[in-house]
Amino acid sequence: MVTENEKNEGVFLPFSKENLEGELGKDFIDVLRMVAPGTSLRVALDDFLNAKMGALIVFDNGNLEQIIEGGFRVNTKFSAQKLVELAKMDGAIILSKDGKEIQNVNTLLFPDISIHTKETGTRHKAAERTAKQAKTLVLAVSERKNKISIYYGDASYQLKRSSEVLRRASETLQILEKQRDVFDEFLSDLNSLELRRHATINDVCVVLQRVEIMKRISDVVQRYLIELGKEGMIVKMRLKELMVGLEKEEELILKDYFNQNHSSSLEILEKMDFDFLLEPMNISRLLFEELHDKTISPRGVRLLGKTNLLDRYVDLLVGNFESFSEILIASNEEILEVLESEAMLAFFREEIYSLKEKINLGKGL
Repeated sequence: MVTENEKNEGVFLPFSKENLEGELGKDFIDVLRMVAPGTSLRVALDDFLNAKMGALIVFDNGNLEQIIEGGFRVNTKFSAQKLVELAKMDGAIILSKDGKEIQNVNTLLFPDISIHTKETGTRHKAAERTAKQAKTLVLAVSERKNKISIYYGDASYQLKRSSEVLRRASETLQILEKQRDVFDEFLSDLNSLELRRHATINDVCVVLQRVEIMKRISDVVQRYLIELGKEGMIVKMRLKELMVGLEKEEELILKDYFNQNHSSSLEILEKMDFDFLLEPMNISRLLFEELHDKTISPRGVRLLGKTNLLDRYVDLLVGNFESFSEILIASNEEILEVLESEAMLAFFREEIYSLKEKINLGKGL
């Protein structure tokens, strides 16, 4: 069981807020896809590492004229084997913007030396300065450190071995699995409390908190999946299993408690700083505008939606009663007035009884 203390204190995650939000900007995602395992470019890069070769690869975006000098044109269709063979010569290799053609080899780079670089080696200094000056993609392979560095405009990133990325993805997935267990327990508690008309603002907030935490962890795994390419298939399948139904549940909870304002409430949640999100009271303050916990009743959209009642009957019940609590304590005459059929009244009572039984037995809904 999840303790009350854990409800109040949130959750500790063994990675920083910066890691959760991603080490790189969104523009870098396509770059990572280009060098993901399974691509021809990644095959060549791995061959460089295995052969302990150095290489400097520049993508021509039309801004290289003042930076490159010498070498000779080859204008040949890209292949991993050709790239590896041509890299045995000194100098940089120039690829077309889309990477489908090898344009120049044995090329010298002369970027502006006044451009700041944090690198120390000659090849990597030239790579970073070229990327910044030409606003293009440059790949540098170090034979000494056996590493691949990516420079894209002002951003830089050291490409990791697939085994390391897979390990990190698996560790993050384990955290996500634990959070799913916690979420399922919180949701089960909320189901029971809503049915017994004892749900409080805090009970709602801790469920919303877990959903948002899981969504942020999922984003981290998604980033790893981009780096893993075809090698991340198993992780991708497991991630999908863990996240199934999560956002729909969040949407229904927000509809239950915020009705027409559920979209703006979701926007507030998604914009929350991760550290801020770890305290449920912050969610209570921003969404419910409450500093103290108090009993609250949903409209009934979520739980009634888990019965076999047609959507139009759920809408009628929710629209004619102020809350789920009122629906539960309503007399047969009051329900009949809404559903307009003795048969539907009987079916409604059966479905509510079945819902109570499932919740009391702790069955998943």
